[in-house]
Amino acid sequence: MNGLSAESVLLSWTFLPVPAFGLLAAGLIYFRGWRSLSARVPWRFPVERLLSFLGGLGVIYAALASPLDAFAGWLLIVHMVQHLLLTMVAPPLLLLGWPMLPLLSGLPRRFVREGIAPFLNAPGLKRVGRFLVHPFFAGPLFLLSNLVWHVPMLYDLALRSPGWHQFEHLCFLGTAVLFWWPVIQPWPSRPALPRWVMIPYLLLADLQNTALAAFLSFYDGVLYRTYEMAPRISDLSVLDDQAGAGAVMWVPGSLAYLIPAGIIAVSYLSPHRKRAHEVPVVRRPVPPRQRFDLLRMPGVGRLMRWKSFRPALQFSVFLLALAVVLDGFFGPQVAGINLAGVLPWLHWSGLSAIVLLVVGNLFCMACPFTFVRDLGRRIFPATREWPRRLRSKWLAVGLLAGFFWAYEYLDLWDSPWWTAWLVVFYFAGAMVVDGIFKNASFCKYVCPIGQFNFVASLLSPTEIRVREPDVCATCRTQDCIRGNETQRGCELLLFQPRKSGNMDCTFCLDCVKACPHDNIGILAVPPGRDILTDPRRSSVGEYSRRRDLATVVLVFVFAAFANVAAMLFPVLKMEESVSRNFGRPAAAGIWFIVFVFSVGLLPLGVARLCGRISSAAAGERGPVSAEGFVFALIPMGLAMWVAHISFHLFTGVLTPWPIFLRIARDLGVRSAVPAWDVAIPPFEGLVGLQILFLNVGVLFSLWMLWRKSCAFTVRALPVFLPWALVALALYVAGVWLTFQPLDMPLALVPP
Repeated sequence: MNGLSAESVLLSWTFLPVPAFGLLAAGLIYFRGWRSLSARVPWRFPVERLLSFLGGLGVIYAALASPLDAFAGWLLIVHMVQHLLLTMVAPPLLLLGWPMLPLLSGLPRRFVREGIAPFLNAPGLKRVGRFLVHPFFAGPLFLLSNLVWHVPMLYDLALRSPGWHQFEHLCFLGTAVLFWWPVIQPWPSRPALPRWVMIPYLLLADLQNTALAAFLSFYDGVLYRTYEMAPRISDLSVLDDQAGAGAVMWVPGSLAYLIPAGIIAVSYLSPHRKRAHEVPVVRRPVPPRQRFDLLRMPGVGRLMRWKSFRPALQFSVFLLALAVVLDGFFGPQVAGINLAGVLPWLHWSGLSAIVLLVVGNLFCMACPFTFVRDLGRRIFPATREWPRRLRSKWLAVGLLAGFFWAYEYLDLWDSPWWTAWLVVFYFAGAMVVDGIFKNASFCKYVCPIGQFNFVASLLSPTEIRVREPDVCATCRTQDCIRGNETQRGCELLLFQPRKSGNMDCTFCLDCVKACPHDNIGILAVPPGRDILTDPRRSSVGEYSRRRDLATVVLVFVFAAFANVAAMLFPVLKMEESVSRNFGRPAAAGIWFIVFVFSVGLLPLGVARLCGRISSAAAGERGPVSAEGFVFALIPMGLAMWVAHISFHLFTGVLTPWPIFLRIARDLGVRSAVPAWDVAIPPFEGLVGLQILFLNVGVLFSLWMLWRKSCAFTVRALPVFLPWALVALALYVAGVWLTFQPLDMPLALVPP
């Protein structure tokens, strides 16, 4: 057989008496109970409940009796579709019908009262029921069922034995109903955990689904021998069929988890409007909890308050930077065995992204460039004001985009010599700019690394801010910004009582040490809180009026995807072809135009188009500020950066050790012979972890976009949709890029 005819497909439908009559009986009982309940409480049991439950029953029968079951033993793709229907389509439809009361109401009343009610009211049975649908039991059970039944031995057993095949389907359907129960929470059941727990619950399930799908898609051998021996009824080879089944599991499967997770996030975090029939509840006042303050942690707070803490931290990083420069100039010009090819591009970039997510902008706190600048202040007094025309981020935008372009086209990561010169230029730039101009002009208006950190730190869980605003209201000296005899104030002119967010904050702690009332700390804040609000911030202003800041954000977001795309084999081959045909100088100009379009003109055009569509949808509320909505894309961009950087950080985390041994031997110190095979090959779950980052990023961006739309107008959905499409398009691009092979070596090359 080389193909499937329409006749053979139609004739493959089978009649299964037990499932058919069982599902029909369940549908009739539900309909009888629903009709009674919808007459009494129509707002709880509208016709949508009936259609949902009957649709779930129909999906189950289609999965068991349609050609899907007939051809499941010949094509793995078909079998995977059948499993998805039983685990991700039918159970949610059944539970959305709120089946408990309709099914009980549809049975004879006496039978329910005398036969079922005593069991349902038994305390022991209630405890068992609550245990079965508890997320901590239902989730692992569902994931375990998926993993166990995809073990080749058991999978082939189910394909060979009709009895085991039916038992497999029963396991899939039963555990899926338990899994989806706490997600949908059919009335009148009560949740065992807060609603927000369902978001990580679904994301963890998606992580397992993605890892299993990736294994099926990229495994280079045949997993299930049954399909290898089965007749080929299509043009697909066994391996293509296996890879296609993995794609079916990955794409629709991920959507089945991500869509409800997004809906829960939006419904849980959106402002709720009180319904007319709701009775107001009087709540007792809850005393405010003490916020987490990093500076009040035992040991850590005292260390960070130490006057020499920051200089000591900067000096340590300065020594590493000096080692990078020396090895970059005088060491072997092979990136994998040179500090200049490893520390800046693997460890600094990876660790700084993690620290930004976990703590805050600690890299700027440890910046070695400002350390050298402070030493040079004795020679360069910095007495001039930064030019008024340059008091924006436009210069930094150009430098940041130029840095990303040079990194890709000049292969900075593969050239220790150029990396060393880049570090030297950075030191010289900090010395010259801040030696002439005061108020940390280099950090605020020039430094591209600082702009990257400022944008990413808007999602950090900590912020340097005032502890008690009332204390600041009575303060007359304002030392936090003016400074005093022993301590300078904030050089970036961020007045703490009116400061909001981490934009332009370098975590220098000067304001903390200058405050005479000890009223400034590193406080815990909800990540992204500053993006949702738009007050007039000290020295920064309103985000919705800062087109330069919005452009920095767009470069930050789109460069994350361009950075990965530039490492793909097809792009590299195209780059070589252009250089060969036009010459390297002309090719540099061509690729510069392409880069400017992809990280500059394209995102600006998309943002402007979305702003116009949202403005038209908002109607009387007036034009929508595209600049304000652009900030809500930061989680998606940061997720792409972290997903990509985590791959390189994991595979190269051990690479500095043999390089230090090599340097010691070059200096004449007797040491062990460097072992260059320390690169860690990526494991299967690493791709799943990267996808998890992207999942969290897109959900966070969608939630922020929704909140900003709700705050702007009651007609939030039309305003939200164009921006949501951009976030989803970036997510799809990020997932696709994650699965592509990159031109990056996984092992070091010995000299």
